[in-house]
Amino acid sequence: MVAAARALESARENRLIDDPYAAALATAAGPAVPTAESDISAGLPDAVDYIGVRSRFFDNWFEKVCADGVRQAVILASGLDTRAFRLPWPDELRLFEIDQPKVLAYKDEVLDQQGARLRCVRQLVAVDLRDDWATALRQAGFDPTRPTAWLAEGLLYYLSATAEQQLLRTIHDLSAAGSRIAIENLHTKRSTLLNPDMSESSQRWGVDLDELLSAEDRTNAADLLTESGWLVHRETAIDAAGRFGRELGGAARGLSQFGDLLTAELPH
Repeated sequence: MVAAARALESARENRLIDDPYAAALATAAGPAVPTAESDISAGLPDAVDYIGVRSRFFDNWFEKVCADGVRQAVILASGLDTRAFRLPWPDELRLFEIDQPKVLAYKDEVLDQQGARLRCVRQLVAVDLRDDWATALRQAGFDPTRPTAWLAEGLLYYLSATAEQQLLRTIHDLSAAGSRIAIENLHTKRSTLLNPDMSESSQRWGVDLDELLSAEDRTNAADLLTESGWLVHRETAIDAAGRFGRELGGAARGLSQFGDLLTAELPH
């Protein structure tokens, strides 16, 4: 679903991102996933606008932290993310992608068929985040003594409250001074997100959000990071969209009222 939204955003004249592989990754999943501009009405209302803004925000963040000298990055639950192939990474950047084995295998099979070329050193870590992913990450060559850029995009609200807290604690334990983190930080109840229109549309895309999203209340990730010494900055998707010349409406605007795009730095 997210790859389809990135494909639709990339096809627009005023696109915020250019993901040349998103359409192939979406269509390989089957004909139920819309990848043409005319099919937007069949998807989540305003999903394309929101995903476009979210993707651009985190693209810009990666470029900034790399400009500041960070040369190690981790994408948690990377899914069908193609940043390793489409962003202008600096020399010596090493990018770790963590996700379940079948997800990574599917993505690489499609990307190989597309002739996609890496733009950085990329290491896949095929492990479920509910398991001991920290050990798997170290075994893949991750260096906890180096500053790291961590991305959790479209992830936390699928985790239980306990799993989210454990994830953030593990990230903190693995982070050297100067590390950065970026999070799509939704901190509302599942029932708030699942209005009838969104639930019906997600079903048409083959995604059961009611089954996927965690129903638990949780501590705001901003508070957890601040307590651990991170310097936190938060921006709503509405404000980010304004900076990019895009106006969010409908469900996308409503979603922005229940969270923010969070970035943080662990000071020296």
